[in-house]
Amino acid sequence: MQIAQKNFYKKLLGRAGELKAVEFLKKKGFKIVKTNYKTYCGEIDVIALDGENVVFIEVKTRTNEDFGLPSEAVTAKKREKYYKVASEFLQREKKTDCPCRFDVIEIENGQINHIIDAFCM
Repeated sequence: MQIAQKNFYKKLLGRAGELKAVEFLKKKGFKIVKTNYKTYCGEIDVIALDGENVVFIEVKTRTNEDFGLPSEAVTAKKREKYYKVASEFLQREKKTDCPCRFDVIEIENGQINHIIDAFCM
């Protein structure tokens, strides 16, 4: 498979996972605020409200565990970027006093694992 085809497939797989995660969250009663929220320093896949909590959610989709669990791809560097983007969002939306948390949703072979409070700021 050519590199361009591989990258296209990975983007499609990731986007499909994000859509599946949003539907999953809605069924759990979350209110979706933003998807694919981008700033100069990074992107957050899903921002949602779980009651009073602002939840920043990273979605990781895999077809197998050849490269480890999907959540293992949320490295320290990725978490640092998430903090920066989340801080900017909270300031922009004037929600700096709201409780917030960082979740990870793993999707592997169609199965969803929601890791609540996966890492902290």
